[in-house]
Amino acid sequence: MSPSIAARRRRAGARRSRFLVSTILASLAGPEWCAEALAQQGGAAPVELPPLVVTSPSLVPTPVNQVANSITVITAADLEREQRRTVPDALANVPGLNVVQTGGAGGQTSVFIRGTNSNHVKVLIDGIDVSDPGNPNRSFDFGQLLTADIERIEVLRGPQSGLYGADALGGVISITTKKGEGPPKVTAMVEGGSFGTFNQAASLSGSQSSFNYMFNVAHLKSTDTPVTPPDLLPPGRQAIGNWYDNWTYSTRMGVDLSENVTLNYVGRYTDATLLFTGDETDPVTFKDVPQAQQSTQTVHQLYTRGEAVVSLFDDRLRNYFGVNYTNDWNWNKAPDPALPNVNKGDRTKFDYRAVAPVFPGLTFVGGAEQETETLRTDTVSASNGNKALFGEIQRDFAQRFYLVANARIDDNDSFGIHETFRFAPALIVPGTDTKVKGSYGTGFKAPSLNQLFVDFPEFNFFANPNLKPEENRGFDGGFEQPLFNDRLRFGATYFQNDINNLITTFFDPLRLRSTLLNVDQATTSGVEAFASFIVNQYFRVRADYTYTNAVDAKTDEQLLRRPRNKASVAAVWTPNERLTVTTTALFVGEWADVDRATFDRVTQPGYTVVNVAANYVVNSRLTAFARIGNLFNEHYQDPNGFLRPGIGVYGGVRLTN
Repeated sequence: MSPSIAARRRRAGARRSRFLVSTILASLAGPEWCAEALAQQGGAAPVELPPLVVTSPSLVPTPVNQVANSITVITAADLEREQRRTVPDALANVPGLNVVQTGGAGGQTSVFIRGTNSNHVKVLIDGIDVSDPGNPNRSFDFGQLLTADIERIEVLRGPQSGLYGADALGGVISITTKKGEGPPKVTAMVEGGSFGTFNQAASLSGSQSSFNYMFNVAHLKSTDTPVTPPDLLPPGRQAIGNWYDNWTYSTRMGVDLSENVTLNYVGRYTDATLLFTGDETDPVTFKDVPQAQQSTQTVHQLYTRGEAVVSLFDDRLRNYFGVNYTNDWNWNKAPDPALPNVNKGDRTKFDYRAVAPVFPGLTFVGGAEQETETLRTDTVSASNGNKALFGEIQRDFAQRFYLVANARIDDNDSFGIHETFRFAPALIVPGTDTKVKGSYGTGFKAPSLNQLFVDFPEFNFFANPNLKPEENRGFDGGFEQPLFNDRLRFGATYFQNDINNLITTFFDPLRLRSTLLNVDQATTSGVEAFASFIVNQYFRVRADYTYTNAVDAKTDEQLLRRPRNKASVAAVWTPNERLTVTTTALFVGEWADVDRATFDRVTQPGYTVVNVAANYVVNSRLTAFARIGNLFNEHYQDPNGFLRPGIGVYGGVRLTN
C-alpha cells in the first residue's frame, strides 16, 4: 500500500472515530441531541449509546458495555448540566463511594471506595499520579480539585494494582482534561451566590493543522461558609465561617511532528488558601473546642507530564514515552504565636507503554516505570524509589465474550518486590443481551515516606523502615440487563475485599514509645445496584443503591466513616431544546465516627440532600444557569463536628464565541 493511500485511509478512519465520539458525547447530553447527530448521517436514532472508556481499566479505548469492571463515567456534559464546580461534589452520587469533607469548599476531603481506606485510592490526572508524597499516608486531598477543565472522570472500583501499581487497593479515579479541537474557541463563565460565592472560569482552545491547544483558568471563592456546629462553641464564642480562595491554571497541548510522531504536554497548577477553625483544649473540661481565631492553610500543587507517541508498522504498534513531575507544597499555621508547619513532596516518574493490536480481537499492552518521590519538612528529608514492569491482554471473542487480564511486578527500594494481578471476564448472553461480569484481583498500598522515615522523638514516636505494603484480595460478580431497546437497564454487583497488613500505631509499654506495625485486618463486602429508565425523549431517570459492610476483622467493629446504606436518584428533564433541568437526591445512612470534642466513638445520623440545577440556552453564544444546593436545608455533619453547607442559591452565565 502506498503512503498516500495509507494516509487517506487513516484520515477517513479518524473522521469516522470523531463522528463516533461526538455522537457518544451527544447522547450523554440528552436523547434529542443523539437523535440529531444520527439524523445528520441518515440513520435511525437509538435511544442511548454507551460512553467510551479512554484510560481505565485497560488503557485501551473500550465501550463501557464491553467492560467487566465496575466503572462509573462522569462526562463534561454531566458536570455542566448538574453545575458541579468541584470534584468532591461530582463524586458524591457515585455508587460504591463515600465522600467526606470537613466543612465547605476547600476542606480536607477523603474518598472511600467499597469500604477500603481513604488512602487506598489511586488518583490520576491525565495519567499523572497526584498523590502527595508529603502527606502522612500519601493520600490525595480532593478538596482542591476544580472541574472547569475536566472532560471526564472515570471511577474504577475494586483492586487495580495489576495495572496501576501502589495505592490502587480500593480502586482508581482517573481524570482526563479537555483537549482543543477545531477553530479557536473562547469560553467564559461567571457565577455568584450564597456563602459569598463568586466563581469565574475562562478558556481558549482549538486546533490548527498539526497543533492542538487548551488553556484554562478557574477561580472559585467563598467568603463565609458556616462549618462549626454551635453546640461545640464555649459560652460567648461566635462561630467564624470558612474563607476559601482557589486559582487553578491548566493547559493541554499536542503537536504532530509527522504522521507517526506526536508530542503532548499537560500542566496544572493550583494556588489555594483556606481559613478555617481549628481546635484547642478547654482547660476546664479537657475537651477539644473550636478556637477563637482561624488557622490558615495554603496549598500549591504542580502536576506536569510530557509525552512522545511513536506509531510503527502502520499503527500496529503504538509507543508512549512519558515523564511526569509533581510538586505539593502545604503551609499550615495555627493562630499566633504558633509557628507554621511546611510539608513539601515531589515525584519524578519516567514511563514507557506499548499498545499492540496483535490481530482483530486481541490487544497487548506492556510497559515499564521508574519513579522517585521525596519528602521535605522543617526537620526531615527522605526519598524512596520504585521500578515496575506490567503486561496486559484484552481479548474479544465474537463480540460476546470479553476478557482483560493483567499482571505487574514492583521493585521498591524500601520493601522489595511485590507482584499483583487482575482477571476480569464479561459475557453478553445471546438472545437476552444480559451482561454477566466478574473480576478478581489484588492491590497494595505502599508505606509512605512519613511512615518509613519520619520520627517525632519529642512524643516518643518513631517510624518503621521495615513496614510492608498493605494488601488486598478482592472480587466481584454481577449482571446488567437491558430491556425495551435499552430504554430500561438494571443490574447488581456483589463485591468483597479481604485486606491484610494494615498499618497501625503500636505502643510498647516496656519502652514507653510508639511505632507503626503491620497488624490490622479488615473485610468489606456489599452490593451495588442500579436502574436507569429513559421515559421518553424529554425525561430520563437513574437510581443507584449501595450496601457496604466494612468491619475490623479482629474486633468486628464497623470501620469509621463508611455508611452501610447509600442511595441516589438523578432525573433529567429537557422540555425543549433550550432548557434542561436536573434534580439529584442523595441519601446516606448512619455510620460510625469519632466525636470531634471527646474522641469517643459515636454513631453519626444519616442525611438526605436534594439539589436542583437548570440551564437555559439563550442563543448559540449565551447560556444562563441557576441551581439550588441542599434544597430542603438539611442540617448534617460529615464528618462529626463539621457542618456541611445548608441551602444555597447560585446563578450565572456562560459565554462562547
